[in-house]
Amino acid sequence: MSCTGLGLFMLYSRYFIPTIKENPSDAEVVSHQLMLRAGMIRKLASGIYNYLPLGLRSIRKFENIVREEMNRAGAIEMLMPSVQPAELWQESGRWSFYGKELLRFKDRKDAEFCMGPTHEEVITDMVRREIKSYRQMPLNFYQVQTKFRDEIRPRFGLMRGREFIMKDAYSFDVDSLAADLSYEKMFNAYMRIFERCGLNFRAVEADTGSIGGSSSHEFMVLADSGEDAIVSCDACRYAANVEKAESPLFTAHTTAAPLLLEKVSTPDKKTIAEVAEFLAVAPEATIKSMVYASDTGDLVMALLRGDHELNELKLKNHLGWDEIVMASEEQIFACTGSPVGYLGPIGLTKDIPVIADRVVQNMANVVLGANEKDQHYINGVPGRDFAVTCFADIRTVEAGDACPRCASGKLEMWRGIEVGHVFKLGIKYSKALSATYLDAQGKEQIIFMGCYGIGIGRTVAAAIEQNHDENGIIFPLPIAPFHCSVVAVNTKDAAVMAASEEIYRTLEGLGVEVLFDDRDERPGIKFKDNDLIGIPLRIVVGSKGLAEGKVEVKIRATGEMLLVPLEEVAATVRQLIDTALAGKE
Repeated sequence: MSCTGLGLFMLYSRYFIPTIKENPSDAEVVSHQLMLRAGMIRKLASGIYNYLPLGLRSIRKFENIVREEMNRAGAIEMLMPSVQPAELWQESGRWSFYGKELLRFKDRKDAEFCMGPTHEEVITDMVRREIKSYRQMPLNFYQVQTKFRDEIRPRFGLMRGREFIMKDAYSFDVDSLAADLSYEKMFNAYMRIFERCGLNFRAVEADTGSIGGSSSHEFMVLADSGEDAIVSCDACRYAANVEKAESPLFTAHTTAAPLLLEKVSTPDKKTIAEVAEFLAVAPEATIKSMVYASDTGDLVMALLRGDHELNELKLKNHLGWDEIVMASEEQIFACTGSPVGYLGPIGLTKDIPVIADRVVQNMANVVLGANEKDQHYINGVPGRDFAVTCFADIRTVEAGDACPRCASGKLEMWRGIEVGHVFKLGIKYSKALSATYLDAQGKEQIIFMGCYGIGIGRTVAAAIEQNHDENGIIFPLPIAPFHCSVVAVNTKDAAVMAASEEIYRTLEGLGVEVLFDDRDERPGIKFKDNDLIGIPLRIVVGSKGLAEGKVEVKIRATGEMLLVPLEEVAATVRQLIDTALAGKE
């Protein structure tokens, strides 16, 4: 029996879902594999993809959630060009700073342009032309638009592509306090967006990176495949990217009586582990010394407890450097007189700053390099035996560390996928581009800004990374391409087809998004395809069940099977959907 004349039916046989049985060889992560296998995307060029109908449906579902929450928060939708003139980027100072990720080109008149990776310059230029008075603010504009960043190594499908869909928003306020309120509105809107999508996520404190500004939060979907390491407290709401995470503010003071400094032989012992074993001390009783260089050639020595790891971003930010790299062997020898492996802060041959982690301040009788081959000191005491320029939080936190914000919590480690980022920009761009307004006294003031981004395709991919099994995708219902499928087991059975069509019509009338699998295929193939593409509910109509007046409803996420009377199936499915969406509207 054919359904092709039923017009409004979403028929699997007439839709375009080119599924693949095996994992493509060039797909490294689960979301990339499954989006290709489920017929959601196809590669056009490196980091550039076609969004096929099934993938586009999920993307549009997520876009709708984003738009609803942006509108609820008072943001106003607009659309800016993808192509941006070089002079705006030169005016902001980012034309050279942004690097090779900025795709640059010239038009026929030899004028320079770029494909926009972000739109701070464009929106600030528009605002400086249109906003003249404090009465016109606060304002928040957003768009959903295609961006381009020429990644050096695009990979992982939509997780790290070159061309991608992004929602970006920009707020404009009269002062810092008003900008904080706009930031809070957007933060709360982002919380609602990802909660509505049914995702397990954390909002974490983060570094501002190339966007700039005073502070920021990343929204991380938790997944084992996540590129970012994050921490969160098991007792309070503190969470942060590991690069940004604060180590505990207070550490216990040592009670050990200081001993006399002594130089000892440590032949061919260079690493902390080797030295600690040779001297029969614990690694935490040693000090690790490292020398770093800036892009301008400035040097610094960093000191940490031997079992701790340096957080280069913290050190760079503390120093205010633009770039930080490990010093070369020549640079190290010039300031210490020592080969690598025996470095320490005692007897430096060149006066350089010594920055020590806060934990070092309370150490005593420690082992540290003597700046001499095969030699170390024992019983070193900070302040007595060597000077420290300053103590700072420069170490990477670890699981089990005390929470820096509450008295009782411990830090837990997670892997996360960044799907959203909010920034307090302050006057970084408005000052550079002279975006000003007249206040109530008629005095010219600089506008305060914030910016807020969400990766649209990236979020759909992250949802798959978090929600899948060996059979395929398990879409959270709010962003699934269809709420349910009706699978006609035997398309040659008129009764099966009639019942399937009736169920479809009834569900459609109840506002349910349904895919009708009317293909003349074996049941096993249909079931595998439906599991692969991740439809949350599957309604199976077969001859045997109909003889008993029943159909089977399978819940994809749990695998639970329900045998439901034919006359109750539509109401049952609608109720399951309503329950899944409860609290997510």
